[in-house]
Order: sequence, then C-alpha cells, then structure tokens
Amino acid sequence: MAQPKLLEIYNKWHKYSFGNRLFSWFFARWAPYFQTIKPYVVELRPGYCEVLIKKRKIVENHIGTVHVIAICNGLEMAMGAVSEASIPAHLRWIPKGMSLDYTAKAGTDIRCVADLEDLVWEEGDFLVPVTAYDANNVVVVTGSIKLWVSKKPKK
Repeated sequence: MAQPKLLEIYNKWHKYSFGNRLFSWFFARWAPYFQTIKPYVVELRPGYCEVLIKKRKIVENHIGTVHVIAICNGLEMAMGAVSEASIPAHLRWIPKGMSLDYTAKAGTDIRCVADLEDLVWEEGDFLVPVTAYDANNVVVVTGSIKLWVSKKPKK
C-alpha cells in the first residue's frame, strides 16, 4: 500500500538534519494560518503527530503565557498532519468542530499532540484526541477535534 503523500514527503525529508524544519515550513504553507505560530513538526507517523510551538512574544497573551488560540492552531495542525498520514485511501476528512479544556497556564514552549494509534477510521463523526503539554509535561489543553469522514467520490 502506498504511503499518503504528506507522510511520503515527511519521511523523505526527515532523514536530513534540516528536514523537519523544511517539512514544517512546507506543511504550514498548505494552510497559511499555521504560519502564524511558526510550527515545528517534531514527529509524524501513521497514528501520531507532534508539533512544537516556541513561546515567543507573537504567540503570547496579555499575561505572558502562550495564547490558547495559538495552541488550538498547533493542535489543529497536528490533527491535520496525522489525519493525512493515517486515513485509508478510500476515505476523506474535513474538520467539523473542536472541544477543548484549558487545564493549566501555558508558560513555556508547547508540544501539541494528536494521537490516533488506537483508533479505527470509520465514516461519520470521528473524534481525534489532542493534547498540549508544556515543557514540564503538564497538560495545558486537552480535548478532541471532530472530523466528518466520508468515502471519496468515484472518479
């Protein structure tokens, strides 16, 4: 079975010292709003994606922590990458909603994780579990992003 295109690109570039940075830039350009957080894709494989958001002034809120909307952006990027890397070839997906809990202040760099490793793709509503961690592995945001999964139309 052929790898999904996004995963193929990641695996090709990942082996180079600058590969993850180049891939992160490339993927962020697919959905330009991802560029606002300057994401770094730490890891991508079928069922798992981790995106790093560095704590910088541009992503901080009025109290000096990473703004939750920036974190949501990172979580959505992780979800999109893992979905593209994992979905069976006969299916397609589109985001339908997001349900998140903000559990702690985000005062450091943030790791945004989407983990599908124990899930089976099915048509209909499909929940992608997402979690954001600070540099001390404290959960700062947790929840799910709801996708609508359907069959690709026959060509």
